[in-house]
Amino acid sequence: MGRYNPSMTEAIAFDTHRFVKRLTANLATKGDIAAVEATIAQVEANLRAEIAKIDGKIEASKGELLKWMISALIAQGGLIVALVKLL
Repeated sequence: MGRYNPSMTEAIAFDTHRFVKRLTANLATKGDIAAVEATIAQVEANLRAEIAKIDGKIEASKGELLKWMISALIAQGGLIVALVKLL
């Protein structure tokens, strides 16, 4: 009286072949994994090269900054000497 009890003849049809095809379509092959690894290696190499360029620019900037600071100190020293002579 209240519960539904399906018999074997009323079972839901399930297409196992379609289900397996759908699952295997999402699997990665060894070739797929190798291609992704190669891409990652190339990206890593490109990033390392860019970082090396940036490091070179930073080092060059440090040298330029040091030159400006020394020049400013020399100019400041000259200014102080000139002002002391005036007193």
